[in-house]
Amino acid sequence: MKLLRNMCAIALLLILGSFATVSQGTLVKDERQLSFYHTHTGKRLSVVYARNGHYVPSALEKINNFLFDFRTGDAAEMDPELLDLIYDVREALGSDSTYHVVSAYRSPKTNEMLRGKSQRSGVAKKSQHLLGKAIDVRLEGVNTAILRDQALAMKRGGVGYYEASDFVHMDTGRVRRW
Repeated sequence: MKLLRNMCAIALLLILGSFATVSQGTLVKDERQLSFYHTHTGKRLSVVYARNGHYVPSALEKINNFLFDFRTGDAAEMDPELLDLIYDVREALGSDSTYHVVSAYRSPKTNEMLRGKSQRSGVAKKSQHLLGKAIDVRLEGVNTAILRDQALAMKRGGVGYYEASDFVHMDTGRVRRW
């Protein structure tokens, strides 16, 4: 009986050891992992971008290079809070699926070209994409309307829903929706 209690105690410690406590007293996983598929390049990336409450610099660099402007080849530093946002949205949906990336960082040249092509689609002159603070995605196995609703529920930035193109825009700018 004592051996069984000890084994249960060890198992509990192992389970709790895989979590880190944050200031609000809630438990969060000690590793934050994201998987991406880029719809324009066909490339994939799966990476642990944060561990034990700290961002992993080499992982952030991989993400920056993956979420580059595929039209110009330019890359920028993506906002780690954006990564946290899409991670939290996916977790809230109970998913560990891959994000299909339609757009992330956009160079000024690409943004102007898109604005010229699609005046009605609402490509913003001062887009959050220019700052590395926005991403347009689908989440594998999740209806984009549900993805939109969860992103809106977070109240942590802008959320746009493009039903005809089947993607959701999320950014870490001011809270707004379209």
